Amino acid sequence: MNVMTTKLWEKNGRVDGKIDTFTVGKDRELDLYLATYDVLGSMAHITMLEQIGLLKTDEWAMLSAELKQIYASAEKGEFLIEEGVEDVHSQVELMLTRKLGDVGKKIHSGRSRNDQVLLDLKLFTRAHLKQIARKVETLFHVLIRQSDAYKDVLMPGYTHLQVAMPSSFGLWFGAYAESLVDDMTLLQAAFRITNRNPLGSAAGYGSSFPLDRTMTTRLLGFDSMNYNVVYAQMGRGKMERNVAFALASVAGTLSKLAFDACLFSSQNFGFVKLPDECTTGSSIMPHKKNPDVFELIRARCNKIQAVPSQIMMIANNLPSGYFRDLQIIKEVFLPIFEELEDCLDMTAYIVERTEINRRILEDERYDNLFSVEEVNRLTLEGMPFRDAYRKVGQDIAKGKFVPRKEVRHTHEGSIGNLCNDRITALMRQVTDGFGFAKIEEAEQNLLTR
Repeated sequence: MNVMTTKLWEKNGRVDGKIDTFTVGKDRELDLYLATYDVLGSMAHITMLEQIGLLKTDEWAMLSAELKQIYASAEKGEFLIEEGVEDVHSQVELMLTRKLGDVGKKIHSGRSRNDQVLLDLKLFTRAHLKQIARKVETLFHVLIRQSDAYKDVLMPGYTHLQVAMPSSFGLWFGAYAESLVDDMTLLQAAFRITNRNPLGSAAGYGSSFPLDRTMTTRLLGFDSMNYNVVYAQMGRGKMERNVAFALASVAGTLSKLAFDACLFSSQNFGFVKLPDECTTGSSIMPHKKNPDVFELIRARCNKIQAVPSQIMMIANNLPSGYFRDLQIIKEVFLPIFEELEDCLDMTAYIVERTEINRRILEDERYDNLFSVEEVNRLTLEGMPFRDAYRKVGQDIAKGKFVPRKEVRHTHEGSIGNLCNDRITALMRQVTDGFGFAKIEEAEQNLLTR
């Protein structure tokens, strides 16, 4: 058979064209996301094969040199999966075989496309989790800076969308910063689950070749391996689901912030002013400045929050072993990283440029915000709390309440004691725990070996 059209698994028969199209699905398109990672995995694999005697040193050198060229092509966005080639693994092997002949055919020894795609997905995911984590950290520091800058500017706090108690822009910005700390903690947990090596599990039952899985684990910078070869395959779908939950947590924070920004920038609130260059207008109403970016962030982040459920429904009720159902997960999983990265970038960009209204509480509609402060003041002067509560409530009902527009909150996390330094320390602790440097060093060593 012609090497141009032969599939890795084809023997004597040919698959019906319609069946082929249906089963390949969107793999040729989606596998472009995985090209660089497939090559990295192959570089580690052939280095191990040479070590255990399944490749001669000169064969390893030829394969390694050619793989580096393919990697460079993929890095530049020039890598293509040709018509008739069903996935990235087949394309890479085809390119090697065209260039090196029979030597190219040796690259698949000791592995299956099952552990190959598992590895590709893990390498892809941990790389993009690194990017997400860094963008979350960037937004975090923007929020902390805004919180510190406006810590003394009061704003209304709401419960049930009803005026409740005094808040501050320091509290508002800082709340979202701390929310990102929790999100980052989930990202780190997802990263830990991801950063385990499945290579060598083959189709889920290992190989009779004397594979050195510890070596490939080290070469690729993994923390450890998925030891049990059956479980390594069972991890397909589970990893994606857990990672999607972590991404959904970040998306949930962004969605809530976006809603606040839309609400607070409306004329009926007027708490913040979004930069003119970050809003859009109306084709009929000349005065409009619409918060379209935050509306799209809200919608996109809500879509991301639906992904864990989609993955669960695809992978649900499958027994152990590989099933083609799992292929479909790539369709909902791979694109969400770029979408979330864009939302993080946009949020950081606009929040950093948002102007706040320093005179909100001059409006008498917010006078009742200070009712609790008055109750607390009377209580501190000796009046029983319930009596003070009743007195202030009656004064409000009679229109006699005159607020003292000042707050004296001193406890941790309150208006007067934001604890932003401690929140920043928490974020630093989480970010330091990822250990990205080890991965970066391992990948660089592979590429320069």
